[in-house]
Order: sequence, then C-alpha cells, then structure tokens
Amino acid sequence: MTASTASTGEGHHRQNGQTPLVDPLAARRAPGDPPWDVYLTGTVFLDIIFTGLDSAPVRGTESWARGMGSSPGGVANMATALARLGLRTSLAAAFGDDHYGEYCWDALEQGEGIDLAASRTVPGWHSPVTVSMAYEGERTMVSHGHEPPPQAMLVHSGAPDRPPHSRAAVASLTPGRRDPWIARAAARGTRVFADVGWDDTGAWDLAGLADLEHCEAFLPNAEEAMRYTRADCPRAAARALTAYVPLAVVTLGAEGAYAVDGRTGETAEVPAIAVEALDPTGAGDVFVAGFVTGTLADWPLADRLAFAGLTAALSVQEFGGSLSAPGWAEIAAWWRRVQSVEGQAPEALHRYAFLEALLPRDDTPPWPLRRAVPTIGFGRSA
Repeated sequence: MTASTASTGEGHHRQNGQTPLVDPLAARRAPGDPPWDVYLTGTVFLDIIFTGLDSAPVRGTESWARGMGSSPGGVANMATALARLGLRTSLAAAFGDDHYGEYCWDALEQGEGIDLAASRTVPGWHSPVTVSMAYEGERTMVSHGHEPPPQAMLVHSGAPDRPPHSRAAVASLTPGRRDPWIARAAARGTRVFADVGWDDTGAWDLAGLADLEHCEAFLPNAEEAMRYTRADCPRAAARALTAYVPLAVVTLGAEGAYAVDGRTGETAEVPAIAVEALDPTGAGDVFVAGFVTGTLADWPLADRLAFAGLTAALSVQEFGGSLSAPGWAEIAAWWRRVQSVEGQAPEALHRYAFLEALLPRDDTPPWPLRRAVPTIGFGRSA
C-alpha cells in the first residue's frame, strides 16, 4: 500500500481549493486542540451522474442525457460536505490505483482540502463505480466493484489502529458488527455521531448496534428509528432512543427533523424547507454534516436542526452527491435571497436569523449559484 505524505491540521481546511469563507469553530479554537475537527472512514466510489433525463430509461431503448458529471462518492459525500462547511476533515479510505482512484484522491485532497494521511492506495484494486441517473426528482443507481483485498478492508474498518485525534467522528453503524476504531476514538474524547443504513437482516435489534454505547448522537431516518424502537411514531422513537444514546435526531423527510437531548430533556423540531428537488443523492450525508457543524460550534439544538435541514435542502437542488454539497457561499447567497423576497414569512426569517452573525457581508455571489462539473480526462489537479 502507498500513502499520502503525512500532514498536520495546518493548511488543510480549504473549500474547493480556497480558504473557507467561514470558520464556524473560530471562536472555539485554542492551542492544544486536536488537529482535526472530524474524522471518518469508509468506501470511496467514483460517481458518474447523468442529468437532464426526461424519464426513466426504457428497456431496449437508448436514452440521451443532457448533462453528465463525475465526482468522488460513497463516504466522500460526507467528507466533502464537512470540508465545505469549514471543518478540518480527515478521511481514512482505500483508493484503487487506477485513473478513477487517482482522480478521486486528487479531487478530495487538492480540490476540497481533505486530509488523506490515513488513506491508502491499494495496488491492483480498481475503484468501485456508481452510475446515477437523475430524473423527476428521483434517481436510479447501478454500482460495480470487486471484493476489496485485505489491505483495503483494514482501511475500511477504521485503520490506522489509532485514528487521528479529532473533535468529532462520523460513524456508519453496521448491525452485528463492532468497529474497534469507534471505541478508541471515544476513549480519547472524540464525540462520535452515528448514522445507520437499512437492516437487511430484518432483525432491527438495537442490541446489534453495539458501538452505539460510544456515540454522542444517533441520526436515523423516521422509518429506521421506528423499526429499531418498535414505536408507532418517529417522535416517540426519538425519545426511546435516548435510553441508548445521549442525543437522538430523527429525520422526517418533507416534515423536517425532530431531536431529543436525553441529558437535559430538551426537544426541538424544525420543518423542512420547501424546494424543488432535482436529485436527493447525498442529502442525508449533508444533513449529518450540518448537524455536526452546529454541535461542534455549540449552537442551540433548534439552530443545529435548522442548519442541517437548510444544507440538505440546498444540496437536493443540485445534481450528484459530493458535487451538490453546499459551502458557505451557497448558504450566504440563499440567505441574502430570502431576505430580499417580499412577503417572506417572519417566522422563516426568525428561524435562520442566527446565520446573520456567521456569514460574510461582502462578496456574496448572486443567487442562484452554478458549480463547475468535474470531468475525468483533463489531467491531474495542480
């Protein structure tokens, strides 16, 4: 295996190759802090996204898309979302030694400023690939990949044995399996935020999520929360989850999100922002990234939920996973736009008023913003 040059926390917190417009943790940074704000690990895919399809592909026919983009996907969606919000992000992942792996490595390290010192390039292993076709606000995905070799599995399980010291970590829990790095990180004082995927076993047994005992927050969607707790509504499910984890956050889809802090008894519920969804890919990752950002910045619970919901809403208005993750430029442009709309509901303006103290007042790009779509084949990043 090969690795990138080891790095410290200094100089690796850029947004799209530039210094972020906002450092949400600036007021809380001090000498002796961990070098990284967030650590995470998992599988990086190459995502190829076809856009501008009028309908789902039909068997036996050829469909032409009006647009196409490519970007790192999988765990890279979450890593990119965190980095674009100004958090110093460290990722441990295995990369194939093909052109796809090289492209994903460069896009994350050079383009997003994500630390890859804990990542590895695995000789002879080609990168997993997902093709996503977006239409009518939904998407259809086809993925391909070979079984990871042992050295790749070590990275995906949280190698190195001692994860980089960080304020927080994001973990994706797997029923019936422990990831040793989670306990090690929590023992060092890292605040662990966990999500979970669909339980293919059908057991939906919280005891099977053994690493939940090391987590500060658990962020399932409503269906997952109700199945795990046997509750008949997502709010009751969130309250039941606080018996297992201090902070439970349940996403409610078009209804927004609900959270319960079991340590204080505080609850918060924030409605979703109504938007025209083009592609929901990665929206859950962006929501988690927004919530982690607000938590590390010590915002009130309702503000954290509102910010997470806002970032997720901005992401579904663009195509792709990591491609669509918003940064502070998008957030600032949205806020200025909301303030300029006549007849805007006062409660909406009040809900996001906390953004005013965070956002830059000058050089805010016009709304809506357009992003460049990266394409493979034009050479390595500078």
